[in-house]
Parts: sequence; structure tokens; C-alpha cells
Amino acid sequence: MNTPRTISFRIAPEKVAQLDQIAKAMARDRSYLLNEAVQRYLSEQQRYSALVEEGLEASRKGELIDDEDLGGMIDSWMREKELEQQKARATA
Repeated sequence: MNTPRTISFRIAPEKVAQLDQIAKAMARDRSYLLNEAVQRYLSEQQRYSALVEEGLEASRKGELIDDEDLGGMIDSWMREKELEQQKARATA
């Protein structure tokens, strides 16, 4: 088992106060919240790096999407989003 290490860094006082409020509400300590935040950050960075590598590998293989196809995909997503918003307004 790895022994936790103590590190220090500078943080704005108002952020410390926010951390303390959240920690109190969750019945946890500040270290718990910071460890959770660091774990989420590291996971997100690893996921991002994997996606970038996946994209680079696809590019190396010539698996690319041309501008017109990409534009069509984006237009389709925008139309779907607009329809969802219209449905939400109609039921409100």
C-alpha cells in the first residue's frame, strides 16, 4: 500500500472557505475533497489523452471525416437540439 504524501500549494482563501463548507455538509474533511478532485482531474486527463491518441491513430490510418460530412453531422446535432428545446417549451 502506498503511503500518502503531504504536499502544499497556494489557493485563494475564498476557495478554502468553499471547500470547508462543502466538507462540513458532506461530513468529510478538506483532504478527502481535494483527493477526490485530484482523482477526477487525473481521470479526465487520462481520458482526454486516450481520445487524442485514438484520433491520431485514426488519422495515421487515413480514417478522416471531410469538411462536408462534419458540417452535416453538426447540422444534424443542432436540429436535434432545437427539436428537444421545442418539445420542452411545448410541455412547459
